[in-house]
Amino acid sequence: QVQLVESGGGLVQAGGSLRLSCAASGRTFSSYAAGWFRQAPGKEREFVAAISRSGATTYYADSVKGRFTISRDNAKDTMYLQMNSLKPEDTAVYYCAADPRYSSGSLSRFAIGSGVDYWGKGTLVTVSS
Repeated sequence: QVQLVESGGGLVQAGGSLRLSCAASGRTFSSYAAGWFRQAPGKEREFVAAISRSGATTYYADSVKGRFTISRDNAKDTMYLQMNSLKPEDTAVYYCAADPRYSSGSLSRFAIGSGVDYWGKGTLVTVSS
């Protein structure tokens, strides 16, 4: 199985930027579709973005489209989330997730989250107003 470790969270002012990283180990990361989810205090977990095994296909939540960019470097077994124009409502714990069963054509099902097998422990992003 794959192990996932997030990093890059922190405190940023509204309008600022952060880049999250997700380092994978234990299995060939390029065999896994992957993505980011987040959970704000008192709220349910929500989907943020997903990326296919090769990185050629991406899928975003409407709330982050145009502001966030997901990418991956399979040579480094790492996935990224570049977050620009951050808003206070982006404050949440961000989780990296991966699963080998999803193709590029099924990222919308990956976004549901309940069927994704591998998760990191999360990194906190706080956006101040």
